[in-house]
Amino acid sequence: MSRTPPSPTALRVAELSQNAQTPFSLRPDADSLRMIAEELDLSALRKLSFEGRLKALGRSDWELKARLGATVVQPCVVTLEPVQTRIDVDVTRLFVQDYEEPEEAEVEMPEDDRTEPLGAWIDPAAIMIEALALEIPEYPRADGAELGQAVYTKPGDTPMTDDDARPFAGLAGLKNQLKDDTTE
Repeated sequence: MSRTPPSPTALRVAELSQNAQTPFSLRPDADSLRMIAEELDLSALRKLSFEGRLKALGRSDWELKARLGATVVQPCVVTLEPVQTRIDVDVTRLFVQDYEEPEEAEVEMPEDDRTEPLGAWIDPAAIMIEALALEIPEYPRADGAELGQAVYTKPGDTPMTDDDARPFAGLAGLKNQLKDDTTE
């Protein structure tokens, strides 16, 4: 087992105190923010902090509890304008020594997705990036941005709209027409 950490932020489990919590605080510098933004396909990552603690659970398991804070900038899915999103979320991971990987190719996701196998190292920076990736909006939209209706057809044909595809839309119009005819 190597004593060389996989990253500068990785903590060796064998060296963690069983009786006291191990605090950590990560605030990546500008170059690291740029690299993380590039890795996550963001326009920019303005702020990022990950503060928390590791503590022993029993004799062999560990719990990481932390607070993730970030400001991300992404292009709007409609207008491509920059959209800034603030993310503040609590993160919990349980590192379990007796973790069992499913053997089948297809398995149901467990309800508790915080549990991970315990290895020789726990890397808060890797957990920070993973948690950030899970919290980034998939389809960011600028305020007031709406996807319009696109209508395509062959030249000379009348395009079919979403309203035309609704079979009961015409019935509402007929009903209103009948009401107007009976009130006169």
